[in-house]
Amino acid sequence: MTGTPSVVDDVMTREVVAMRRDAAFKDIVTAMRRWRVGAVPVLDDEGHVMGVVSEADLLREEELRDGAPGGYTGLLRADDLTTVSALPAGELMNIPAVTVRAGATIPEAARMMARHGVKRLPVVDAQGVLVGIVSRADLLKVFLRHDETIAEEIRRDVLPHLFAHEAEPVRVRVRDGVVTLTGRVTDTALVPVAAGWVRGVEGVVDVDCALTGPHRRPALDPNLPDAGASARTRVAEGGAES
Repeated sequence: MTGTPSVVDDVMTREVVAMRRDAAFKDIVTAMRRWRVGAVPVLDDEGHVMGVVSEADLLREEELRDGAPGGYTGLLRADDLTTVSALPAGELMNIPAVTVRAGATIPEAARMMARHGVKRLPVVDAQGVLVGIVSRADLLKVFLRHDETIAEEIRRDVLPHLFAHEAEPVRVRVRDGVVTLTGRVTDTALVPVAAGWVRGVEGVVDVDCALTGPHRRPALDPNLPDAGASARTRVAEGGAES
């Protein structure tokens, strides 16, 4: 069913600009400008991701070359400055590379980006071979769905599996991606299940599950006399009840 979370494979870019470990500084800059990307994965000969070179990495090297006199650069010889720009990708890249599997969920990928402070992740298969790349913008795509589209999917693909036989239908309202479920259900054990399934629908930001159980009738003491029987007895004894 479509209530399962979207995975990275659904939103990633499959055509990836990547560099070999021996790619030169100038080649990396040229590739980034041509393809308008801010970072490139660095691969070995079998296509495994070894590391990532970002614009920030290249800028640090340029700052090293253009540093103010008397600063750190002033301690380097001219030959050292020339060598900085001659470093290959294998020397410039950040290692180990932070990667994500194609089957990871959108929230998992988002948490990984936040934890490591990166804007994009190379996507790899089970062997660590590059199969795509996913960016923050890609992950945000799932949150751009219209509220009514989200509500219709919940009504069509989630609720019938859980509450198909309720006396009253469960009501769904979505506002800015926040889903509110209201109504009474027979089996309250299914309420957290419903919240979990709804939370997995694409575009759902949060779930307010206000489902409650059926109306409860007050339990009567079995030793109490029946009210109707008492009334009938009084009528029979008195002829007419006043």
